[in-house]
Amino acid sequence: MIGTAKARRISYLKHVLRSLSVGLAIAPLLVIAQSSSNEYLQQAAFSQLPGQLPQPVSSPDIQVFEAYKSWLRAKVAEDQIPGVALAIVSSNGILDVETLGVRSVDDQQAVSDVTVFRIASVSKTFAGTVASQLVNHNILGWDEPISQVLPGYTLGTDAAGADRMTLRHVLSHTTGLMPHAFSNLLDAGVAYDKIQEKLHEIPAVCEPGRCYGYQNVVFSLVADVVEVSLGTHYDDFVEENIFSPLGMDNASMGLDGYENNPNASQAHQFGRGRWQVSSLNPAYYTVGPASGVNATILDMGRWAQAQLGGFPDVLPKTLLDMQHTPIVETPHGNYFNRWPRLDKAWYGLGWRVMDYSGLRVIHHGGGVRGYRSEMVLVPEHNVGLVVLFNASTPLANDVVPMFLDQLLTVVAP
Repeated sequence: MIGTAKARRISYLKHVLRSLSVGLAIAPLLVIAQSSSNEYLQQAAFSQLPGQLPQPVSSPDIQVFEAYKSWLRAKVAEDQIPGVALAIVSSNGILDVETLGVRSVDDQQAVSDVTVFRIASVSKTFAGTVASQLVNHNILGWDEPISQVLPGYTLGTDAAGADRMTLRHVLSHTTGLMPHAFSNLLDAGVAYDKIQEKLHEIPAVCEPGRCYGYQNVVFSLVADVVEVSLGTHYDDFVEENIFSPLGMDNASMGLDGYENNPNASQAHQFGRGRWQVSSLNPAYYTVGPASGVNATILDMGRWAQAQLGGFPDVLPKTLLDMQHTPIVETPHGNYFNRWPRLDKAWYGLGWRVMDYSGLRVIHHGGGVRGYRSEMVLVPEHNVGLVVLFNASTPLANDVVPMFLDQLLTVVAP
């Protein structure tokens, strides 16, 4: 039974989110949002924050990126990658869209701006927004123990650590639990509801908040928090309160959303000297906060625009600042840590935060069987990039640093 105070907060949030979906102003809520954000920033002292984001300036002229697009076209042709979609975005709108290749090597239908891709771990950026909405509207607190919200869950082998684990720890991958816990089971096709039975077996490697350990299964506790706190399914919450008010008309959650869309691209893997259509692993759809979003390049362009501040009635600046603030430094070993001009990297709330040759950069990438996705924002220069592939290609590792290098040729002093 939900307590009276909690029920009032749930009712209040549902009213707020209904208002957002029809575009009503939320100025009265900004006092709450500002308070929540300030409290969060103060409490995240252990992250050694490197300063606030610079104020944005006007976007670079789109012609700046012609060389970048030429490079990408050449690489896609050289590697014979099945399908690619690219968007360059500012807070004012989508500046440029380009699509290359085919939805499937079997039927040869061309990729278009309404072709649907799996965006894999870029889905985590949506989970960061969901959690920040809950905190902004006083449904939950960043420092409220998960054990109080999900009393039936035992998280890891360290009971004392589990009692201190919070929503902020989950969203920033600082739970203290073994990295990539049970991702091997997802790879083997085991669904989240079965893996939940094993959450108590995950070894603890540090105290919550003290080290970084990337997760897919544990990260998806966000869905359980939404369901228990609001009595609604996570997928429905995202569709009703993010996709709809942002006009992400072809975005969807889950396997059904993918399979029921006639414009869905097919997954591809390289084998026997050529690209081949590959099977899907539906288990990764069961961890919706970690990897459950399907979207077109136009949908993702809207998402990038919103993350650059283009829809303040849906994603106010206080919420964006909350998500884009560094929390924990990420160690070397990931592909982005090998970018030559990367100075330092952190994880925030569903986003990676980087210093790249003097630029503050907000980033996330993703990959599931047969798909890769990359998204980067440079708020200081009011520009962002999304690139989606329907293929498991290492070219995805290079699309962001090449874009940033091109930008630096224009903006560097």
